[in-house]
Amino acid sequence: VQLQASGGGSVQPGGSLRLSCTVFSRILSFRAARWYRQAPEKEREFVASISTGTNIDYADSVKGRFTISRDIAKNTLNLQMNNLKPEDTAVYYCNVLTNSRRNYWGQGTQVTVSS
Repeated sequence: VQLQASGGGSVQPGGSLRLSCTVFSRILSFRAARWYRQAPEKEREFVASISTGTNIDYADSVKGRFTISRDIAKNTLNLQMNNLKPEDTAVYYCNVLTNSRRNYWGQGTQVTVSS
């Protein structure tokens, strides 16, 4: 399974970015589709997920600011990020989890929030 993330960039605090991840497979066939991020010298951390059906979950640090969604027709996973903070600076990775519990990762896209 191949995933290709895009949409990262640099933005000032309070700004917005929209990340997209093209999944080169049928996105509904996966158990879950998720976003993670990794800041410099930190562990990769969970950001948001959309699971079987429409179960959605967010890390506490992004609740109310980030919105995860998927476009079934386009097989894309999206992450709308609003009111960005400097601590959101990281490389963002998209991920899918198969029904057999295998993980597949995209290549990562850099998000930098700085004044």
